[in-house]
Amino acid sequence: MTVYSFHIFDRHTECVYSKSWLPPPQNPDTRPLGSGSVATTTTMAPAPQPSVTSSDDAKLIFGTIFSLRNMARKLGGEDDAFISYRTAQYKLHFYETPANLRFVILTDTVTPSMRNVLHQIYINLWVEYVVKNPLAPVEHKGGNGVKNELFELGLDQFIRGLI
Repeated sequence: MTVYSFHIFDRHTECVYSKSWLPPPQNPDTRPLGSGSVATTTTMAPAPQPSVTSSDDAKLIFGTIFSLRNMARKLGGEDDAFISYRTAQYKLHFYETPANLRFVILTDTVTPSMRNVLHQIYINLWVEYVVKNPLAPVEHKGGNGVKNELFELGLDQFIRGLI
């Protein structure tokens, strides 16, 4: 199992936490996509390409889950829920809390459902280290994300333990 990235979106559609675990590059002259850079090689003069930032990635991910979640509810009724989708390159897993926090994890295509894993991250890490922290802000407006060292360390250990 390979985990590529993890995102948390609040009820205001802001990405309040984002972490990526990118696979190592296949070619030493190439950098992976999605890390705020575009893959380039050391040939003569590479054509200028638009830079993809993590903020743009987060907006695209949220737009995708928003659209797919609404489509699933319209086609299947209010009781149906969007859980995941898979492409040829990755699988996106989604979990929404009662407080409208949205947890998203991107993995390789053969990974089974990570809904329980996202629920465990919410219960054991988010609630324990962010919600119960009296110094943490309740709202993360203006792009100020979660900056909690215990949460970050716990999440990293949890994800590395799954691999």
